[in-house]
Amino acid sequence: MIDTEIKATIEAVLFAIGGALEENKLIDALSDEDNQFSKKELHKLIAEMKEEYAAENRGIRLIELDGKYQLCTKNEYYDVLAKIVNMPKKHVLTDVLLETLSIVAYKQPVTRQEIEKIRGVSCSHAINRLIEYNLVCEVGRLDAPGHPILFGTTDDFLRSFGISGVDELPDISPDKIEDFRRQAEEEAGIEVTT
Repeated sequence: MIDTEIKATIEAVLFAIGGALEENKLIDALSDEDNQFSKKELHKLIAEMKEEYAAENRGIRLIELDGKYQLCTKNEYYDVLAKIVNMPKKHVLTDVLLETLSIVAYKQPVTRQEIEKIRGVSCSHAINRLIEYNLVCEVGRLDAPGHPILFGTTDDFLRSFGISGVDELPDISPDKIEDFRRQAEEEAGIEVTT
């Protein structure tokens, strides 16, 4: 097959699946008994397709989510789509939800107790809200007494923040960590030793 046919095949598969599809499944779909499709070929075609979809006259884009690929609409068309499919407006993340989500994103997998230890307050409501928004999910259980639930981020989290994987999260500088420590000390009226 020529590149344009392969791109059309990738587009058809991703459109039909609707959700994110693992790279190896896409490679298997493109391979046949005579020809094994390579990861390198796929990456080259995906990069070309991303550029083509990025053109201003396109309504969709191709995104990568932690080794998976998905076709989705461009963000600027959300309001129009919401009118047609009667979707609720995007959820608003309060400071509490953002703090909790940040802890999960950076420390995952993490238990509720670990999150509460970091935040210093109960976070059951925040975790439940983030699960409801499909930004956080249960990723397993800790091998400890009571087998507490471990939480991690979802593909929707990656989509919402426009990143391919949690390794793309910004690093927190030592200066910022010191600012956070000082701020926590002031709020709690205590001194934290490190």
